[in-house]
Amino acid sequence: MIFGHIAQPNPCPLPKAIEKALEFLRTTDFAKLPPGVVEIDGRNIYAQIIDMHTRPTLENRPEVHRRYLDIQYLAWGEEHIGVAIDRGTNSISESFLAERDILFYHQMENESRIEMTPGSYAIFFPQDVHRPGCNKTKETPIRKVVVKVAVSALN
Repeated sequence: MIFGHIAQPNPCPLPKAIEKALEFLRTTDFAKLPPGVVEIDGRNIYAQIIDMHTRPTLENRPEVHRRYLDIQYLAWGEEHIGVAIDRGTNSISESFLAERDILFYHQMENESRIEMTPGSYAIFFPQDVHRPGCNKTKETPIRKVVVKVAVSALN
C-alpha cells in the first residue's frame, strides 16, 4: 500500500501506469463530472466516480482484487479505510473474482486504519485487504474516485 496526498510530488518514480492514474487525479475537476466510469487508457486504467455515504466499519466488508490495483482517492468528505496484508487466512464471504475482480472477506486480521481527507489517496495492491467507506466520526456524504490499474499494465 502507498498512502499520500495528491498535492505532494511522488517521493520516487512509480510505474508509468500509476503515474498516469495520479496525473488524472491531479488534473481532473471532479465537481464537474457526474458519477460513473471514465476511461483513462481503455480497460488498462479507468476511474469509477462514486457518490456515497460512509457507514459503520462493521457494515463494510473487507475486499481484495487480483487483476487490478485500486487507487482510492477522496474528492470530498471524510472517511477511514481499514487495511491489512492478505495472508490467506481470512474467511471468504463472497468471491466475484472471475466476474468483477473482487473478493470479500467476513473480517480481516490485524486491521489498521488510515484517515482519508480531501486529496488523500491510497494505492492498494493485490496483497492489500482494504475496507473502504467507513465512518470517521459519523455517517458522511463523500465523493470518491477509484482508479483501477491493471496489474498487467505495470510492466
